[in-house]
Amino acid sequence: MRERTKLEVGIKEVDDLFGDLQDNTDLIELAEAEDDADVMAEADEAMAELLVRAQKAQLKTLLSGEADANDCYIQVQAGAGGTEAQDWAEMLLRMYSRWADKRGYTVEWLEESPGEEAGIKSATLKFSGENAYGWLKTESGVHRLVRISPYDSSARRHTSFSSAWISPVVDDNIDVEIDDKDLRVDTYRASGAGGQHVNKTESAIRITHEPSGIVVQCQNDRSQHKNRAEAMSMLKARIYEMELKKREDAAQETEAGKTDIGWGHQIRSYVLQPYQMVKDLRTDAETSNTGAVLDGDIDMFLEAALAAKIKDTEEFDQ
Repeated sequence: MRERTKLEVGIKEVDDLFGDLQDNTDLIELAEAEDDADVMAEADEAMAELLVRAQKAQLKTLLSGEADANDCYIQVQAGAGGTEAQDWAEMLLRMYSRWADKRGYTVEWLEESPGEEAGIKSATLKFSGENAYGWLKTESGVHRLVRISPYDSSARRHTSFSSAWISPVVDDNIDVEIDDKDLRVDTYRASGAGGQHVNKTESAIRITHEPSGIVVQCQNDRSQHKNRAEAMSMLKARIYEMELKKREDAAQETEAGKTDIGWGHQIRSYVLQPYQMVKDLRTDAETSNTGAVLDGDIDMFLEAALAAKIKDTEEFDQ
C-alpha cells in the first residue's frame, strides 16, 4: 500500500504538470492573438513557477534507488580538537535534527557519547520518513567549521572537523547475512541523562564487525536485548550501505575517509569568521545565510547533489 500510494502521488504530480503546461500554453496563444500584455505577463510568471515545479519533480526521480525510500541512521562523530570539535559535532547533529523536524520525520535518539566539557564525541539517530535515506545519502563525509571559538579565552579563530555517515534502515525485504563469529559484542553502562537505571546496569551494547571494522552501539533502551537488536539492525544497515556503494561505484574509499576526520576529506565548509559562507566542495553550491543552514535549511545542498547526478547521467548518455 505504501508503494502504491507513492506511485499514485508521483503519477498525479506529472499529470498536474502536463495539465498546467497545456493551460498556460493556451493562455499564451490567447494573449498573443489579442495582444494582451497583462495576460502575457501573467502566463510568463506561471510558466516560470511551472519550471521550478518540473525541476523539483525531476530531482525526485533520482530517489528511486534500491534503498532510497527507506528510513536511515545518521552517525555524527567529532574529529580531533577536543571540546571545540565536540561542540561542532553537536551543532551538526542539531542541524540534521532540525531538517528532519521540518520534513515531518520521526527522530529517534539511539546512542550518545557526551564530551568532557561540552558537545558530543559521537551520537547515532534514526530518521523515519519518506525517502529519508534518499535525501540524506549524499551527506556522508567530513564537515569543516571555521569560527571564533567560544572556548578560547583569547578569542582566536579555530577550524574544527566532524563527520556524518548515513546508512539505510534495512527492512524485512532485504536479507543481510552476518556470521556470529565475525562479531565482538561488548556491554557497558549507558552515559548521559536517563535516570538511576542507566548508571547501575550494563544495558548499552557495542558490536564490532571485525572483517569490515564497522562499530555500532546503542543505549536507547533499558533492555540489553532491545539494544542488541537495534545495534544489529544498525550493523546490517551499515554493511548493506557499503555493498550498495560498491555496486554503484560510489564508495570513494569510505572507510579510509572515516579514519581521518580532517583536512583533505571535507565535503562542505561552514565559515562563520571572518565572513559568512557555507559551501559544498563537490557541487559548488553556496550561501551566506549560515544561520539558516545551521538551523536545518540544507535543501539547496541536497538538491544540488541530486542535480549533479542528473548532469552526470546526461553526460554519460551523450
